[in-house]
Amino acid sequence: MSDQRFFIPGFPQGGGQMGPPPGFPSSTPSPAPPSQGQQGGPPTSPPPSFVPTQAQQPETFAVDSGSIRRCLFRFTYVWLRGAQQFWFFPIFVGPRSVSGYRWTGFRWVYFGVSLRQIQSFTCV
Repeated sequence: MSDQRFFIPGFPQGGGQMGPPPGFPSSTPSPAPPSQGQQGGPPTSPPPSFVPTQAQQPETFAVDSGSIRRCLFRFTYVWLRGAQQFWFFPIFVGPRSVSGYRWTGFRWVYFGVSLRQIQSFTCV
């Protein structure tokens, strides 16, 4: 058996530990979200016990990332295309998706969804 190894520039060779490039700090603290005590984690309490009324709005192709960005780190009720609806706690909004924590009825679980799948939402 021959030992064939591939060496990739920038990766340690011989089983060494990989760390940040020289000149970069090994860990940089970042500020906590404004309304969240822990950084980007799930809420520490369940969502509100009510279900908001879905506003009647014209059918759109996709939710705009700018419109849902105002709901970051807030309890948000989401209606997906296909009748799913749930409490959501968004922590990241990208150009085509949103991620955060979805309430299962018992606990928060990490969840991400395409903005095209969201029919409507409201944050409280």
